[in-house]
Amino acid sequence: PPAPPAGSAPGPARPGTKRLPRAIVVGVKKGGTRAVLEFIRVHPEVRALGTEPHFFDRNYHRGLEGSLMPRTLDSQITVEKTPSYFVTKEAPRRIFNMSRDTKLIVVVRNPVTRAISDYTQTLSKKPDIPTFEGLTFRNRSLGLVDTSWNAIRIGMYAVHLESWLQYFPLSQIHFVSGEKLITDPAGEMGKVQDFLGIKRVITDKHFYFNKTKGFPCLKKSESSGLPRCLGKSKGRTHVQIDPEVIEQLRDFYRPYNIKFYETVGQDFRWE
Repeated sequence: PPAPPAGSAPGPARPGTKRLPRAIVVGVKKGGTRAVLEFIRVHPEVRALGTEPHFFDRNYHRGLEGSLMPRTLDSQITVEKTPSYFVTKEAPRRIFNMSRDTKLIVVVRNPVTRAISDYTQTLSKKPDIPTFEGLTFRNRSLGLVDTSWNAIRIGMYAVHLESWLQYFPLSQIHFVSGEKLITDPAGEMGKVQDFLGIKRVITDKHFYFNKTKGFPCLKKSESSGLPRCLGKSKGRTHVQIDPEVIEQLRDFYRPYNIKFYETVGQDFRWE
């Protein structure tokens, strides 16, 4: 018999087909994207990818078959998350070209806290990096913020949103409040389920609040039926930052925040 083509696994084909995600959590880093993914995958109609496939930024050249997309049944919605998409120039066009009706989910949180969280994560991996203040300002006495530093740039949501709105209508983008995701996970996830057009299966019965972590956790995970909290890398204690620096950053972000609220028609109350 002819040899099977290279790279094909023997045995029966897995059911389902590799499909493009019907919904993508496109951002933002340190906003609460992992929580949204872990919460939504409890839904029986959702097939969510655990790892970040980075398909539309780093692995686009591999094509869909070579991608990490899961195989799904017709009845399931594939959801993937790669928070770096939101700030990747090519991502909106690539997603649009492959599937213009993709639903996009953006989890946002106060950009000042987001930046500190981002810095805290980097610091845990590279303890010798400069101070937060040192990286934040090009000139501290003039209050000149260094917008080329990623931790600062990501939080300029209004700027990044412009690129997405060149391709997608606002009706195809859903914004989740990272703050409300902690204080009212069932309410925020209710809106996500509505946006995806699936039944509100995930309700407050699914959550309990873990005081140690300061986060809501799932009473049952999709795989084991045991309670499931986010991993150790979540809920790190943030680095202490000089209140004056925080004030300067708040002033810096204010116009971007206001423009963002106006564009999306939603006030996130970060002021």
